[in-house]
Formats: sequence, structure tokens, C-alpha cells
Amino acid sequence: MNADLVTKRNIKGLTLDQLTALMLEIGEKPFHARQIYQWMYQKGVRDFQEMTNLSNDLRNLLSESFSLNAVTLKAKESSRIDETVKYLFAMEDGLFVESVYMVEEKRVTVCLSTMIGCPIGCSYCATALMGFSRNLTAGEIVDQLTLINSLGKKPVTNVVFMGMGEPFLNYENVISAANILNSELGPAIAAKKITISTCGIVPAIYRFADDGHRFKLAVSLSAADDSKRNKLIPINRKYPLKELMKAIEYYTRKSKRRVTFEYILIKGFNDSPEDAHRIISLLGSLPCKLNLIPYNPNEYIGYKPPDESVVDRFIQEVYQSPFTVTVRRSKGSDISAACGQLYVREQKSNG
Repeated sequence: MNADLVTKRNIKGLTLDQLTALMLEIGEKPFHARQIYQWMYQKGVRDFQEMTNLSNDLRNLLSESFSLNAVTLKAKESSRIDETVKYLFAMEDGLFVESVYMVEEKRVTVCLSTMIGCPIGCSYCATALMGFSRNLTAGEIVDQLTLINSLGKKPVTNVVFMGMGEPFLNYENVISAANILNSELGPAIAAKKITISTCGIVPAIYRFADDGHRFKLAVSLSAADDSKRNKLIPINRKYPLKELMKAIEYYTRKSKRRVTFEYILIKGFNDSPEDAHRIISLLGSLPCKLNLIPYNPNEYIGYKPPDESVVDRFIQEVYQSPFTVTVRRSKGSDISAACGQLYVREQKSNG
């Protein structure tokens, strides 16, 4: 790692107000903050010298005093069956996170990580094998997208905070990053095209509702009874389904928006007609969408996706519900495209 970077303050992740304060701090005109903000987040430049509407003196001062890039590319895998790309990014402290780039017709989605590792320990997720190192900064979250935009063939249109980590346990940095991505002076991704996912951190759901954010909310459900959900998502023991659903009902009333429930179908565990009926009973008439996702298998965890006939039967059962039901097939099934897989494989290959 470049030792010089350690002594420099990284400004990726600063808001416009924070950049304005920084300009005043270093004796520069406040209007430069807007220029720098656009260069960083909208144009995605990765060198202060590329900010051509700044004076040479200011560019040199910024280069000498600050660093601009929060992540760098460590490795990537490109799917041979679709346009999915899995990225492994290095942080300035030498730790790594993953992001996924997915294309579906005109929609280009990136799945961003919010932590290095994850403290939740979901039994179906390869990230759980990493343990937990730390939260990502807002800059490290945003820079995943800005770097992907510079590497990808098509610009990103949608963002999902569904990568490594639990976004609502890094609430401030995630919301700050989402606001930057939504900013007109930044990537200008519409709030309705930014989705923040949680495994069910109940206090943060109430906070999200009270804060009035316009971003979409998704909840990893994956089981409609506590005994099964405890095995898949250990935080359910702290925030069981009754408390979770109460928080979701509060959110839908307060925000006037529906929530998306993500349900990963695992062979022989949560894929029976009875499981489908439990979902219908749990969600009832709640304004929501149910997204069914056959499990994306990996070499580190023993779970498998159900057979197609079982998936089809499950779909038929749950289609009797009053809420919207969609099915999402995993992208990049020929590469390590699910959370944590590329990281774990790289770590094992490096001893």
C-alpha cells in the first residue's frame, strides 16, 4: 500500500456542505466545492489533475493534501452467459469488498456492499464465513459505483444495497451514500431506483420511516415462521417476525410506500406449499411485493436451489395471495456472483 495515501485525508464521500467547509478551511472560494463534487460523483474522475475547470494551483494543492479514490480494483469475474460482472475492490487499509454489475435490457443494476464482512451470520450467505471487520465509509460505498461506472459498458441506472454487510447497522454512512448517488450533481439516480435492504433491524426500520427517506425498502424474509427464520437469519431471535411485521406496518403507513420482501428458496427447507401458505398468512393485505429467489449455490455452503418443478409449484401456491409476486433468477450463475463468494475464494487461493 502507498504509505503517502495514509497521511492524506480521503475526500470521497463528503457532501456538498462538507466540501464547501473544506474549501473555506484551505482558503479557497466556496464555489469550487460544487465543481469538485461534480467531478467526483457525476463525472467519476479519479485524479485531481483531471478536474480541468480548477486552477493548476488548486489541483496541485488538492493532490498534495488529499486522496480521491476510496477503492481500487483487485479482481473481477465476467459471466459468459449474461453481462454480469463481479468486482472485488481493495480499500486503502488493504481490506476487500465485493460489488456486482447486472444488466437486464435497459436496466443496469449494481449491488453495493456496506460492510467488510457482516456480523449477522446468515447461514445461507458466504459473507458470514468472513466474520466482520468494519463498516464502510460513505466514500467507500459511493466509490464502488463510480469505479464500476468507469469500467462498465453501460451506465448504472439502479442501485441495491444488498451486497456484503447489513446496511441498517451502518445507517448513517449508507444514507449519506444513497443521498450522494441520488444527487442531481452526482450520478442522479432516482430515489425510486435505489433500494436499501435489511435482514430486519427493527429500530432502524422505524428510524427509516421517521426520517422520511424516499429510497425503497426491502426486507430479507426467507422464512415465514420464527423457527426456520432463526436458523437462516440469527438476528430473528432478537427481532422475531411479530416485531418485524409491526415495524413494517408502521413503515408502510408512515411512508405510504410498499415494501419488498426477498424470499430465497432453499431445497427441502422453505419451499413447500405449507411454506407458501405461511407467507400468505404473514403478509396478508400488507401493501408489499414478494420477490422469490431460487438459491444461488456455492461451494462453501451446503444449501441447494429447489428443482424447477418445486419452484413452479411454490409460485402457483403463492400467486393466490393479494400482493404482487415476482421471481428473480440469479444473475452470473457461472461466476461467484452471490455475496462473499469471490472474496472467500480469493482468500482461500491466497492461503
